[in-house]
Amino acid sequence: MNRTRLITIMAVFIAIGTISAQIVWFPAGIARAYPVQHAINVMSAITLGPGPAVIIAFMISLLRNMLGLGTLLAFPGAMVGAFLAGLLYKKSGMMSLAAFGEGLGSGVIGALAAVPFAYIFMGTSAGAFAFVPPFLVSSISGSIIGLIVVSKVPSKHLLQN
Repeated sequence: MNRTRLITIMAVFIAIGTISAQIVWFPAGIARAYPVQHAINVMSAITLGPGPAVIIAFMISLLRNMLGLGTLLAFPGAMVGAFLAGLLYKKSGMMSLAAFGEGLGSGVIGALAAVPFAYIFMGTSAGAFAFVPPFLVSSISGSIIGLIVVSKVPSKHLLQN
């Protein structure tokens, strides 16, 4: 595995995710939906694997927060979704399962993880049903975009020579 190539591809995904947060978003209930984040989760999970996908999701969330483009809720949703997408793709080799993993990981598990996260770090007492619908809208729309984009790429494994 070429580490320089891996780091470069990760940096490109991080840059796209951070820049797109300013451009492509829409209100979804009590949250803002960033579908490109979820598309990148699917694309990086398929092309790079679960570990790099989680690092990419963390870095995009961190940069978005540092730039005032997101909230702390970006962390649990993005990272869980990226991990589950990468894990399901690695185990099955099916891109559709990666998209499903992103939807389940970010839309449901990440939304449920956001409840105590929001209470502890943000002082809000919104319940799970306040987070699940907007997280699902964002993650499903982004997963579909990511699945379409990565299905058009001739080689799914960017780290091969």
